[in-house]
Amino acid sequence: MAGGRTSHVKATLSVHEPPAGDSTTPGGVIKKIPFQFNPAQLEITRSAQWRYTPTVASRVAGKAEFLGSDQQSLDLEMFLDSSDKPGDSKVRKAVETLFSCLRVTPSSLPDRPSPPWVIFEWGKFDTVRFVAYVQQVSASYTLFDATGEPIRATCRVSLAEIPQLTAGQNPTSGALSARRVHRLVAGDTLASLAWREYGDATAWRVIAEANGIDDPMRLRPGRELLLPAADEIHA
Repeated sequence: MAGGRTSHVKATLSVHEPPAGDSTTPGGVIKKIPFQFNPAQLEITRSAQWRYTPTVASRVAGKAEFLGSDQQSLDLEMFLDSSDKPGDSKVRKAVETLFSCLRVTPSSLPDRPSPPWVIFEWGKFDTVRFVAYVQQVSASYTLFDATGEPIRATCRVSLAEIPQLTAGQNPTSGALSARRVHRLVAGDTLASLAWREYGDATAWRVIAEANGIDDPMRLRPGRELLLPAADEIHA
């Protein structure tokens, strides 16, 4: 702060190496793209999945079951300009960095090929700060110097959240990340849930581990259980 005025906080997009193994923590920073001009608008989207089961021959409404929240997404625009320095390649290199976020990083080969992970940050605006991957980039070049070097561009970037470990999970315990939530009803057992979700009743052990259940015979109706994704069950 100088002269009683608050400094202007610039937004940044940090590009990270993807993590090694099963970690959900981004790797080292590859590059930080500073915003010359902060976004005039941010569009954040999140939705939830519900399953509705109609009741046959009944006046009572069918049951609605919450399946879980989808990942959130963030759409933003980045305005790049170096018209005050003709011949400067800053605009072109920034756009190339954005497009590189859609390509696999050499460090992730050959075990777990992955593009970079990114984090958008803007001061105290924590709502838009989450680990994500770049889903789409489009660039519109609107000004060039005498040599054909682009010196002005507007980029539209779409980010999709990468789910992190659910609160309460121990990253070293081997528990799997949840992909949906099931609220227990009378008669539910871990084995029946495993059969219904994965077609494998023996997968009840994975559900128990993910939820810290020591005694599978003592399940309280109304409790919410985190159910791992089907493709992770036999990982």
